[in-house]
This record gives sequence, C-alpha cells and structure tokens, in this order.
Amino acid sequence: MPVIDRIGEFREDMQAWRRDIHRHPEIAFQEHRTADIVAENLSAWGIEVHRGLAGTGVVGLLNGAQGSGRMIGLRADMDALPIQETNDFAHRSVHDGKMHACGHDGHTAMLLGAARYLAESRNFSGRVALIFQPAEEGEGGARVMIEEGLFDRFPVEAVYGMHNMPGKAAGRIEVRPGPLLASSDAFDITVTGVGAHAAMPHQGVDPVVVAA
Repeated sequence: MPVIDRIGEFREDMQAWRRDIHRHPEIAFQEHRTADIVAENLSAWGIEVHRGLAGTGVVGLLNGAQGSGRMIGLRADMDALPIQETNDFAHRSVHDGKMHACGHDGHTAMLLGAARYLAESRNFSGRVALIFQPAEEGEGGARVMIEEGLFDRFPVEAVYGMHNMPGKAAGRIEVRPGPLLASSDAFDITVTGVGAHAAMPHQGVDPVVVAA
C-alpha cells in the first residue's frame, strides 16, 4: 500500500508521539495528559479544538479547502489498560499497573498524523471532526460522548475508525460493509451443580464439566 509522501516525512514525529503516550498510559476517563498532548498539537496546526465531552474527550474541527456543509468523523481511542508492563524497552510504562497493551497509543498517534496532514493540505470538501475518545476499554466512553452531545455539536454523516490487528500483514487493511467491531457485550452464566456420594458420581452434576 503506497504511503502519502508527506505523511512519510513526519513518521519519526508520529513514532515519538506513540512512544511518549505509551510511556505514560492513562486508564478510562483519566486521560488528562494524553488529551493535553492531542489538544496542543491540534491547536498548533490551526485546528479548532473542543474539550470536555466525557471529561477527557477531545474533538478537533477542520474545514477543507472546498466549502460544503457535509462532515465526517475520524475517531481514535486514547485509554490504556490496568495491566502491568514487563517490556524492557526505553518507552515502557512508567506507571505501575497501567499499560498500553491494546494499541491505543498507536491509534492516537495515527489520528494525530492524519490531522497534521489534513491541516496542511486541506485537500477535501466539507469538514472533518477528529474525535479522540476516552474510555474505550469497557467503560463506554463513546456512549458518554454521544449522551453529552457529540453528534449534536458535530453532526457527522459517518465516523471512520480502525484498530490495529497483530498478525496481519504490514500494509494491509481489512474492511467490510456496515458496522465492524462497534461494541462488545458482557454476560454472566450461573452453573449449579448437584452433589453426590463419591461412590456414586453418576447421580450428581459436576459443575466443572458443565462449565468446561
């Protein structure tokens, strides 16, 4: 897959953003430092910055060179996980019990890279909302942003996001029509066993077997 030359020119900057964010992971609704980094960069590139949705959410609004009332959203998540990092590279987590183990440091850096390129070129029609979402890891950050008026303030026609996927070939992107990886569901199962005499196990129900 060809890389836009200009984006390739600031690859080292994107790598530095990712490593800095990786080194300072923040979990759900606590992404204050990360949000500051995002907002400061967007503002430096002349992008209108909106903060406060879901507490630490950041939205950058950018107008294209061609006028149009149409708007799309580009979205990335910013939160880390409550996991202890055991890597030994220089940008490993400095916070015990917190780690970017799901790649959101990369997602944030990629959207910052896209924002920088779009702000420089503005070679598009309409407007783009750059949505940096907190609390993706099971805490419903997207829902909170929506409930607090994300799409009322930024009436996008569609939102585009992505997730890195270890194991896929470098340079390969996989898509499908309609929603993809849009939510997760949690459920509980209660297994009730029936006790029996050790000499007559066939008269009981072993909950370990059922659970397996």
